[in-house]
Amino acid sequence: MPKEHILVVEDEEDILELIRYNLAKEGYNVTTTTTGEEAIKLAESATPDLILLDLMLPGADGFEICRRLGNNPETQQIPIVMLTAKGEEADIVTGLELGADDYITKPFSPKVLIARIRAILRRIRMEPIEEEAPLTIHDLVIHPGRHEVLVNKKRADLTSTEFRLLYFLASRPGWVFTRYQIVDALHGEDYPVTDRSVDVQIVGLRKKLGDKAAKYIETVRGVGYRFRE
Repeated sequence: MPKEHILVVEDEEDILELIRYNLAKEGYNVTTTTTGEEAIKLAESATPDLILLDLMLPGADGFEICRRLGNNPETQQIPIVMLTAKGEEADIVTGLELGADDYITKPFSPKVLIARIRAILRRIRMEPIEEEAPLTIHDLVIHPGRHEVLVNKKRADLTSTEFRLLYFLASRPGWVFTRYQIVDALHGEDYPVTDRSVDVQIVGLRKKLGDKAAKYIETVRGVGYRFRE
């Protein structure tokens, strides 16, 4: 079985080669580039299974590339893992808000990098299949097989993480989940993430659903979130 295709965007040659070597050793098909502009072209033409994106790039930085990929229907479903040198919460939250699925701080362990990439690709392979029935809540339709959300029959362009978050809550109406329970459901247990990252994803999700449908997602003070029954 052929391995998935990973696009690596990193302008530091030594780090780029380190990542390329370790991914190739695991059997992944790896494409590399040092610029954001070329990354956009490669993402559109080759449609990789995952993009590993450095934030500090010359010209258009990682935040801008993440934004552009998320706004393009052809690339918005490709999971993006950010590489950030600082690991500051502000950088992480900004990246997640722009649609990134995960982040890894530098310096990093190649073993940790591989494990995180495997987890994301495994989750994608295990997502609901086409035959699973869509969820219909008033004017909101969530189709797990198509990864499609319709609000008043109009498509809402959600990132992969936003879709999974909405599907997780909507399939369990009335249940209240803490932020860490949500993280565990979306990414697996013991996943390193800031408290604010879930709040950021909720804000982005509500915005894309529109005022009426956004009200289905309720904030439970001091606890977390639930989908209104």
